[in-house]
Amino acid sequence: MTSADPHSHKPLDRVARALEQGTLGDVSRMLRKMEPADAAHLLESSPPRSRQVLWQLIDDDLQGEVLNELGDELQLEFLSALEPAQVAQLTEGLDDDDVADILQQLPDEVTFEVLEAMDHQDRARLEQVIFYADDTAGGLMNTDAITIRADLTLDVVLRYLRRHESIPEATDNLIVVTRKDRYIGLLPLRTLLVSDPSHSVRELMLTSQQALPVDMPDDEVARLFERNDWVSAPVVDEDGRLLGRITIDDVVDVIREDADHSLMALAGLDEDEDTFAPVLRTARRRTVWLGVNLVTAFLAAAVISQFQDTIERVVALAVLMPIVASMGGIAGTQSVTVLVRAMALGQINSGNRSWLILREAYVGIINGLLWAVVVATAAALWFDSPAIGAIIAAAMVINLITAGLSGAVLPLLLQRLRIDPALAGGVVLTTVTDVVGFVAFLGLAAAFYG
Repeated sequence: MTSADPHSHKPLDRVARALEQGTLGDVSRMLRKMEPADAAHLLESSPPRSRQVLWQLIDDDLQGEVLNELGDELQLEFLSALEPAQVAQLTEGLDDDDVADILQQLPDEVTFEVLEAMDHQDRARLEQVIFYADDTAGGLMNTDAITIRADLTLDVVLRYLRRHESIPEATDNLIVVTRKDRYIGLLPLRTLLVSDPSHSVRELMLTSQQALPVDMPDDEVARLFERNDWVSAPVVDEDGRLLGRITIDDVVDVIREDADHSLMALAGLDEDEDTFAPVLRTARRRTVWLGVNLVTAFLAAAVISQFQDTIERVVALAVLMPIVASMGGIAGTQSVTVLVRAMALGQINSGNRSWLILREAYVGIINGLLWAVVVATAAALWFDSPAIGAIIAAAMVINLITAGLSGAVLPLLLQRLRIDPALAGGVVLTTVTDVVGFVAFLGLAAAFYG
């Protein structure tokens, strides 16, 4: 997480310059004045050797907050060098959900040792969160909610709040529960502060906001927060008992991570990819999808080889082939991107899938016809051959229609097969548009030229 203030880069630049000059005392003083998010940004923006120096210069009582702001990969790098007791001390004072996220980076046996090193109260609180998957409401929630009973008067509630030294951050509502901790409603703080103290909580509480099930996926949680402009929301188990609450800061992290995932997955990369990761680690990660792409490239090459004789007789075909494949690839990518985004926003359902597929097919027809005329005219003039123009025009229409249909159908099909459409959609789509484009263009040419 980084600061939005454009001036925030200036202190980061000063630290980087001091680090290059070797004035570690100056670096240490500047780090102490930084917000944890800015210190984390500096670590993520530094090469591996500088990171180790910077980490050692961060005050021990701030390392936990800085660690919480780092990406998963860099978190694990620093955590792996610590003893369980050090991890327990480092995470003391962090929110439960943040500690759970950090510990889930570690092997199970190490996590158990860290829990054992904590005091009983911290361990009991954390165990309510840590065993839920981090991509669910349970993994996002914190246990710091303030609860009250419905039969209390507002005056009693106010006196109860004054007994606290502070209230949890992002507290906009008090959560109303039964004596068995079952969720029944919310009392907004703004209502509490302006209402007659003699009124009861039951008279003024809101019952319209449903609590979130503990196993709800995090992307659905994010959509509900966005749609309803929530600051916080209660989380309950299958019996309706209150477990904790989710706050907007955690939802912002989910939205950012989903955006990172969609962007990186289109290139076959992990959303936690470290910009300054060592060469060998980076090469190893990228090798897998390069290998997959190579297989698809060989498939396209095998299709082209079936028309070798036709290409040798009409050299213009070899010159024009990339145009057909490229146009199909771009059109398909546009469709895939629209569908993947709609999936991320939860906009696709059984009632609108067919409409979207037909819409992309019609768009493919319109663009196919439009650009077929342009490309056919250019090709015919270039090679002085109306036949070449007609062949590439027909191939263009076929490939753009195929691209539109594939771009709409593939994400839906991959989702049904439980394969990430953002990760696999681009590779599969490129293969389809290349193969169909080459078969259409070269097949029509082979039929025409005999």
